Order: sequence, then structure tokens, then C-alpha cells
Amino acid sequence: MGKPDIKVKNSGICEIQRIDDLPDGSLFIAEAEKSVPFKIKRVYFINKLANERSIRGRHAHRKLEQIIFCVNGSFTLYLDDGKSTQEILMKEPSLGIRLGPMLWHEMKNFSYDCVILVLASDYFDENDYIRNYEQFLKMTE
Repeated sequence: MGKPDIKVKNSGICEIQRIDDLPDGSLFIAEAEKSVPFKIKRVYFINKLANERSIRGRHAHRKLEQIIFCVNGSFTLYLDDGKSTQEILMKEPSLGIRLGPMLWHEMKNFSYDCVILVLASDYFDENDYIRNYEQFLKMTE
């Protein structure tokens, strides 16, 4: 799989090291302030996305930066910077997408075996979330 061409603002590609040790599996290495462009303060993952109508995300952040990976299976990542939109098929575990500040994002079309891993630049803060799309659009004008 080639790297996606990122068209929206406040985003980019984060490629982590992949070491294939077949038949004993593959190792993926993410290092803070090296392959990940920030100190990692929070790590979380999402699984059990068997409902084909599930949609995750549906928000933007004021300041938080994240890198999102699909470590198993696949899903579609929808990005919106207020002016441009883009959909990216996520299925390569070594390629993450940077979700920078003021970038609306949604995840959908999950494969049954999908596992999403997210590395975040800060601790959880509800005040950093923008959960209303119309408010987000006004903030990006």
C-alpha cells in the first residue's frame, strides 16, 4: 500500500518502523519525539467494532495532537479542515495519520477485526473537544 496523499490542513503521515520477523510475526515501533512528533501522554485503542453502522470520532480538538493507526483490519478515516475534506482507507499498521488541532475527524466502515490505536500529545480534557460540527465550521472561518 502506498502512502496516502494528504490534502487537508493540520494533518500528515506518521510512518513507524516495521521489522518483519517471519514466521514469528512483525514488530512495529513508535518512538516519542522521533517517529511520533510529540511526547506521548496518552495511548488508547478501540476494538469490537462489529456493528457496520458504527461511527467513531465526530469531533475536533482545539489543541490536542494525535496519531491514529489501524493495527488490525481496516476502516475509513474522514478528515475535514473546514475547507477541504478527505477520506483515507486505513489498513497498513505502520502508517498513522496525524490528527492535528482543528481537524474534524470520523471513523467508519470498520472491518470485523478492526483495532484502532491512538497516540495523544496530552491527557484527556473534555474542554479541548469541539463536538458540534456547525461550531467547528464557524471556528475555522
